[in-house]
Amino acid sequence: MSKVILITGATKGFGRIWAEAFLKRGDSVIAAGRNITALEDLKNKYGDLVLPIQLDVNDRKASFEAVNKAKEHFGRIDVLINNAGYGLFGAVEETSEEEARNQMETNFFGVLWLTQAVLPIMREQKSGHIIQVSSFLGLITLPVLGLYNASKFAVEGLTETLASEVKGFGINVSLVEPNGYTTDWSGESAFQTQSLSVYDPVKAGFKAAVSAPGIFGNPEATANVILKLVDNDNPPLRLLLGSFAYPAVKKVYEERLEGFEEWKLVSEEAHGA
Repeated sequence: MSKVILITGATKGFGRIWAEAFLKRGDSVIAAGRNITALEDLKNKYGDLVLPIQLDVNDRKASFEAVNKAKEHFGRIDVLINNAGYGLFGAVEETSEEEARNQMETNFFGVLWLTQAVLPIMREQKSGHIIQVSSFLGLITLPVLGLYNASKFAVEGLTETLASEVKGFGINVSLVEPNGYTTDWSGESAFQTQSLSVYDPVKAGFKAAVSAPGIFGNPEATANVILKLVDNDNPPLRLLLGSFAYPAVKKVYEERLEGFEEWKLVSEEAHGA
């Protein structure tokens, strides 16, 4: 049975690739983005299967209106993929208030607004699947991406809580956690803080680390994986994407457990009698 899928950030990158993958197999797609002229070719090719909606996810009112429009048009929403987001590159000290707030507005609050908007529809349907596009940097961190890391850690906490709240309504919730991919996430879509030269060595180390051969995945390879995720009757809460994500996360989590164990007696002392 075909599905009705709402994807934010659908004009490029993962969103665009996934939207077309769903359309190719006959699903209906609400493709939301800031510049829907980029979706004209999909509309011309797939006709009534695609509904382009101009949307800035930072706008809570517009997010609710977009969801309601999608519901009125197709009669239901089976899947929400919260994909809109961007990267802010720069040291924590360099980050301005405006840059920090804008990063959280899009990457965290945008996810929250769309999630809140779609929940009443899915509860009424007694079915649905909410997919939050997080990052393996919602589980571990890299330098010069402090605010991006923080925004994805926030999405992780929100979504894990959400999953425990809505399972009884027949709603599945998943976090997709990609490692680096050759999208424009670190290119045209990225923002840079105003640099302080004292952090140049840190940035040089970061640049060297992410320049390793083969570290970035092919975004086209994710399309079939997302189809499998959407089609699964019992989807996972978390799904890492790419070959570098798992070993990186495993290493950091093992180190965390070792640290907890080392300080276990001190932790228990803090509980009191």
